[in-house]
Amino acid sequence: MWNFTGRKAIVTGGASGIGRTIAEMLEQAGAEVHVFDLSMGDAESSPGTFHEVNIGDPASVQAAVDSLPNDVTLLVNNAGITRDKSIAKMSDDEWSSVININLGGAFYLIRALAPRLREQGYGRIVNITSINGMRGKFGQANYSSAKAGMIGLTKTAARELGGKGVTVNAVAPGMVLTEMAKKLPPEFLQKALDETVLKELATPEDIANAVLFLLSDAARMITGEVIKVDSGQYI
Repeated sequence: MWNFTGRKAIVTGGASGIGRTIAEMLEQAGAEVHVFDLSMGDAESSPGTFHEVNIGDPASVQAAVDSLPNDVTLLVNNAGITRDKSIAKMSDDEWSSVININLGGAFYLIRALAPRLREQGYGRIVNITSINGMRGKFGQANYSSAKAGMIGLTKTAARELGGKGVTVNAVAPGMVLTEMAKKLPPEFLQKALDETVLKELATPEDIANAVLFLLSDAARMITGEVIKVDSGQYI
């Protein structure tokens, strides 16, 4: 369906979950994939080439980008964490760690890669945000704020880099049936399902297909956009 032969890509948080599916599908489509993550977790291997990177540390991000070939043109900012609590109970660290990794990490990657993309006159960046960055979510002030910030970052980067042939877009998933999500209490999944209009929850492959579309030249005239892939969970 997709052909990325000859393209080089970075996928952050690509060792597991949605990020892993994105990395696997990019690799299957012919791309040379570089996965940036803290660890491979429970997996014995990673799609593509694994790089141990602290996404929340700008020096670690810059060093990792500097170690790659100059012709990396695809970036998927997927890495993220959650530290859920109500605003009244949320600690400074729970707030700042989520903001720094989820939003800061995307900024650090774009900043590090932007000079190369400008020089090549070509690039595709996709940020993984969330419908909770568009509507808010009880107990997720940190996560929702970071994901809302990613939307602002997406639109700003699209304006700044568009003149050099670089598109910047975002995909906003709702509840996704990852392996982790499948372990949640059934009533939690049912609540999300009840919010949808399609009455089916998205899979990691559904998210990855939207990402690969935006990375492809089929989407060359799309930039600064946010595509919700949420089964109509938030309309």
